[in-house]
Amino acid sequence: MAFYEVFEKLNDQNRKIAFYAAGTAVALLGLGLGYKYMCKEKKLTQVGVVSQLLVHPMKSGKAVSVDTAECLRMGLKYGEMQDRHWLVITEDGHMVSGRQQPRLVLVSLTCEDGQLCLNGPQMEGLRVPLQQPNNAVVDCRVFSVDVQGRDCGDEVSDWLTRYLESDKIVRLVHFEPHLKAQRPSEKEPLFPKDEKVAYPDAAPIMLMTEASVRDLNTRLDQEVTISQFRPSIVVSDCEAFTEDTWDHIQIGKVEMKRVIGCGRCILTTVNAETGVITRKEPLTTLKTYRLTDPKQKTSPILGQYYTVKKAGDLRVGEPVYKVTY
Repeated sequence: MAFYEVFEKLNDQNRKIAFYAAGTAVALLGLGLGYKYMCKEKKLTQVGVVSQLLVHPMKSGKAVSVDTAECLRMGLKYGEMQDRHWLVITEDGHMVSGRQQPRLVLVSLTCEDGQLCLNGPQMEGLRVPLQQPNNAVVDCRVFSVDVQGRDCGDEVSDWLTRYLESDKIVRLVHFEPHLKAQRPSEKEPLFPKDEKVAYPDAAPIMLMTEASVRDLNTRLDQEVTISQFRPSIVVSDCEAFTEDTWDHIQIGKVEMKRVIGCGRCILTTVNAETGVITRKEPLTTLKTYRLTDPKQKTSPILGQYYTVKKAGDLRVGEPVYKVTY
């Protein structure tokens, strides 16, 4: 082989090597930039402190205040009590809430030693087995959404019917993990399609701040308590309505994403201490200055709905961080 042919062959090989090396360098640079873009540094800014954790086992029932709770994809859990996992219904499966039966807000549902415990004013307490697997699974509706629940039995039905002094029989159902759940996205497209809840109006978590309720009370003739708004998480040490801007928060290891403001309804006019409904305040006053979310149209906003992106334990006293990147 002639010398110049050998020389040309070596040059070709060197050019190929250089070409491959350059390509590899570009690919690695792209991967590095992509990794840097995808893995932006997370910044935590403290915006408040958890002051209350409230579990509402029965929809429209009395809240249970706890110091710690598990924050799961479907809401708060404390022992065997899970938030809005029990529902009062008519015999044909339609939801009964404090909107129709205001005195429901005075009914306490708790779980102790495998027993379901009901208590209410002027009523003897009732204890029945928490698990009743032979009872029927019932098709029911929360507003316009189909859902299921396991019937809690005739004793509970009789107790609730007598307590409510209802001319129609009511029953209590309990949500179990394998039953049909609500899909919030069916009512509000802003919710992720894979999101599921038992019997809440919309989201697994509703967060409010003490400051927002204090602001409201400065505008009312008669003050209201935060329990009237039925939040899951209450936050202190912040300014009124700053929760409207907390799109991504972290508490301990728990991470949550804000979806939409909580549009308020007539249930807020039920006094949580007396079970009396006024149908006016604080809703009328809220409408004068909190029609702030065009997606909720005629509903004033107080509190924010969140989905749980990373589950974990929550504790009263923990700092609340706003997450940015």
